[in-house]
Amino acid sequence: MLKKLFYGLLKKLKFLPQHLYVRIYYEYYTGKKLNLEDPKEFNEKVQWLKVHYRPKILNKLVNKYEVREYVREKIGPEYLNNLLAVYRNASAVDLDTLPDRFVLKAAHGYGFNLIVPQKSKLNSGKARYLFHKWFLRNQYYRGGLEWAYKDSTPYIVAEEFLEEPGKNVLNDYKIYCFGGKAKFVQVDRDRGGDHHKYFFDRQWCLMPFSKGVGKVSKEAIAPPENWEKMFELAEKLADKFPFVRVDFYNLSGRIIFGEMTFYPGDGRQEFYPDIYNRIIGDYLELPDLGDREYIKQYG
Repeated sequence: MLKKLFYGLLKKLKFLPQHLYVRIYYEYYTGKKLNLEDPKEFNEKVQWLKVHYRPKILNKLVNKYEVREYVREKIGPEYLNNLLAVYRNASAVDLDTLPDRFVLKAAHGYGFNLIVPQKSKLNSGKARYLFHKWFLRNQYYRGGLEWAYKDSTPYIVAEEFLEEPGKNVLNDYKIYCFGGKAKFVQVDRDRGGDHHKYFFDRQWCLMPFSKGVGKVSKEAIAPPENWEKMFELAEKLADKFPFVRVDFYNLSGRIIFGEMTFYPGDGRQEFYPDIYNRIIGDYLELPDLGDREYIKQYG
C-alpha cells in the first residue's frame, strides 16, 4: 500500500527522464517491474517503443487530422469520414456554420471528443470552454509520456456524424498489426452503455482472452459486412511498423477509418488471463534501431 502510494506521487512528476518515468508508471498500474533491457510481455514492449522507437512519421500518424493524408495515399479517400472543418485554435471554431449533427475531435490526443447529435441542445458556452482545455493539453504529458504525441500539432476537426440503423453507439473495430500483419481484432460494442469487448482472429473465431475494461462475452457475434476487407486495409496502413493498432468503423459494409494507435491503453492495460501478455508480446518483434535501411525508410 505504501509503495503504491509512493509511486502514485512519483507518476505526477512528468519531468523525470522518460526511461525512469515509464518504469514507475508501468509498475504503478500493472504491479509488475518493467524490464526495458529485455522486454517480453506486450505492454513491456509498448513501453520500450515509447522510449526508443522515434521515427518522425509517428507524430503525423497519431494526429487525427494529419493522418488523413497518409490514409488517402495508402488506401484511398473513400475510407475517410467527411471532413467538415479544421481549426488551429479554440476561438476559430464556428458552431454556426456546422450542420445540425456533427462530431468535434482534438486531433493531437485521444479522449478529446464532442459528439453532437442535435446542435440545438448543445451548450455552446461549455463547448467552447472544452475546446480551450483541449488546446492547453499535450497528450505526451497528459498520459504516460507517449512519445509520438509530444510534437503533434494541435487541431480541432469537425467531421460528419456517423450512425448505423438499429445502433445507438457504433461498434469499434480495432485491428492489432505486428510487422505489417494483422493478427486479431478487438470489437467494442455499446461503449458508454452495456460495454462488451470481443477478440477475434483472422478467421473470425472468438479468442480466449480480453483486455482492460468491458464485459467479456463467451458467445461470438456475427462479423460485419466486408470484414475481410478491413483486415486488408489495416495491413496496408500498418506497412512495416513493428506494431500499430488500426481502428475502423463499419456502417453496414461502409468502412470508415478511425485512427492509428501505437501505444494502446498507454501500455498499461493488461490482457487476461495473464499468460496472453507474454503470448501476444511474442508477436511484437522490436526493431533493430541500427538497421540503416529501416532508418532510411522511417527516419
